[in-house]
Amino acid sequence: MLKNHTAQLLVNDELTVLSSLVPLGGQRIVELGCGNANLARALLANHPNSQVTGLEVDGRQHAKNQASPQPGLSFVAAGAQAIPFPDASFDLALMLKSLHHVPLPLLAQALGEVARVLRAGGHLYVSEPVYDGALNELIRLFNDEGVVRAAAQAALDAALQTGTWAQVAERRFEIPVRFRDFGEFEQRMMRPTYADRRIDDAKLAEVQAIFQPHCRADGAHFTRPMHVRVLCRL
Repeated sequence: MLKNHTAQLLVNDELTVLSSLVPLGGQRIVELGCGNANLARALLANHPNSQVTGLEVDGRQHAKNQASPQPGLSFVAAGAQAIPFPDASFDLALMLKSLHHVPLPLLAQALGEVARVLRAGGHLYVSEPVYDGALNELIRLFNDEGVVRAAAQAALDAALQTGTWAQVAERRFEIPVRFRDFGEFEQRMMRPTYADRRIDDAKLAEVQAIFQPHCRADGAHFTRPMHVRVLCRL
């Protein structure tokens, strides 16, 4: 199942990719599926004259986000398929490893909502993991995302045919991913707060057996191949 993997540019901080592709200063930004909002927080540290609104559907993560306020950063419990803001409210929309989490029947609706809340000339930055690599081989044992990742890309292709969007940039790179040990991998990847992977003892042992050869004295090191597409709202 492991594909022929061609090494890409290694990027330690995706904010460097984002800042090379779209303006970040003085922007009204919405992040859809913001998770822990680490990139948004770093963005605002570099561009304090911008504002970021983070949308999140995971109630526990949303509560954690609200408990850690930061100037210029606000949070709303909502999904991309129903963005609770007026038309043309934002200059930039971010979807970082989140488009493939939108329910498949709602992908077109979600991208329509993004188009609605972006001003003309605004940008949508979509960063999606590629279904390839050693880390993917591990994760697919308990959470196979081949179908949903392909659907996310197909939804972007379909959106480009509506006349609402134009693709203005595309990048491929890899991000390093490190786990101290299997315990951290299990917590982060197998038992996220937003999903029940239904991990039984047999599955846990199967994944651990494949994970273990990647461990070194300083932990297990992987790279995650990423595919970024930037669309402009026409």
